[in-house]
Amino acid sequence: VGLLPRVANEQNYLIVLAVVVGVLTGLGSVGFIYVLETVADLARGPIADAFGRFGTAQLVLLPALGGLIVGPLVYRFAREAKGHGVPEVMTALATRGGHIRKRVVSVKVIASSLTIGFGGTAGREGPMVQIGSAIGSTVGQWTRLPPNDVRTLVTCGAAGGIAATFNAPIAAAVFSMEVLIGRIRTDFLLVLLTSLSSCLIA
Repeated sequence: VGLLPRVANEQNYLIVLAVVVGVLTGLGSVGFIYVLETVADLARGPIADAFGRFGTAQLVLLPALGGLIVGPLVYRFAREAKGHGVPEVMTALATRGGHIRKRVVSVKVIASSLTIGFGGTAGREGPMVQIGSAIGSTVGQWTRLPPNDVRTLVTCGAAGGIAATFNAPIAAAVFSMEVLIGRIRTDFLLVLLTSLSSCLIA
């Protein structure tokens, strides 16, 4: 009999944390877009003007310059921030119990903003999956949740990132559960709750 209130309290705690992850991911999405637009304005303004003497070659030189900045940045500070974002989150879920370092959020925001802002062939959805997942992992580690619940918050963060990017909370929740976890589980409502809160904030 005493087990039921404890289970209910744990579920309520996870619900609160899912909303917190959603709010933080929504704010992270807004911050990422702000940084990206700032970098893009800089790249297509003064830097593009400086490269103007190269003519159409600047279409190659600008992304190359962005890559030259991003490579050492990622290599030095957070190597797991390289790549698209989704495979790295899947690796963290499968091999590290959902543990993602806190610095991944800031490094991924800067690296992806430089890549996309300088004209690299990339989109916002992959970085936002990794940013949201890192936020979920950080909240789970900070509150000292067991690994299974940390994985849940990582999935919540990924869903929040997609929802904030595409304004599609239900599709984001389904995507995160199917792609990252491999199946729809009982904590789907937590993931959906994060998606909705992130979407509202963004």
